[in-house]
Amino acid sequence: MGESEFIYILKMIIIGIVQGFTEPIPVSSSGHVMIASEILGLGEQGFTFAILTNTASLLAIVFIYRQDIGRLIMNTINYLKTREQRFKSDFLFACYIVIGTIPAGVLGFLLSDYIAENVSMTTIALMLFITGIALWLIRNMKGYKEDRDLTMKDAFIVGLGQAVALTPGISRSGATIISSIAVGMKQETALRFSFMLYIPVSLGGVILGFSDFMNESNKADLAVPYLAAFIATLFMTYFAMRWFMGIMKNGKLVYFTYYCFIVGALLLIFF
Repeated sequence: MGESEFIYILKMIIIGIVQGFTEPIPVSSSGHVMIASEILGLGEQGFTFAILTNTASLLAIVFIYRQDIGRLIMNTINYLKTREQRFKSDFLFACYIVIGTIPAGVLGFLLSDYIAENVSMTTIALMLFITGIALWLIRNMKGYKEDRDLTMKDAFIVGLGQAVALTPGISRSGATIISSIAVGMKQETALRFSFMLYIPVSLGGVILGFSDFMNESNKADLAVPYLAAFIATLFMTYFAMRWFMGIMKNGKLVYFTYYCFIVGALLLIFF
């Protein structure tokens, strides 16, 4: 392996670490990947790379929430079969996930190309400021709604928040958690609902992008660096998600406000 190839693989690992660490936390993973790629001189990574790293993050999130996912699936099936009330709460929660997925799915299908072509470092900086302001506004909110208290309206509002996060610089987890807390969810419920919404949207992106991945002309040349980035993203997403769950439990979301403001300011100054 030549030095240049080794350096390229190392850079891809760094990008994977950035993607993995920023995916669960409210600071915009897509924005940070663009920033890191610019600093490392890699340029735009392309759709195939985004699909691979997104898949890695998806697998890590699914693993963490595997018990909740299994329970929701089984209890939804049981409710449809028996209509027993003890299964109804999980059935409705699953329905709300579907409802909350629709806005991002529709807008992503219609506007993804436009958004990708009209993003700059200034855009990312401004979106980080917006994310920081929103996090500041909800910093002291203490919700009361648990899984069983959610409504269709709550799900749709949070879904709109996820749709807004299609713009790099607007954090998906931040937008959905902020929206969830704003409609009255407890932080634990907001966290779970946010990442349950992430799963179908991310899975849809993986499925839609699979053909592009298969048609990639230089898959063989990129196999090793892409695999390295995939593994880095997978493990970093897992550990970042566990860390973020602790942050949420302790009610320290406000720390990310300061981070968004600092990074946004640095982007405006240096880019």
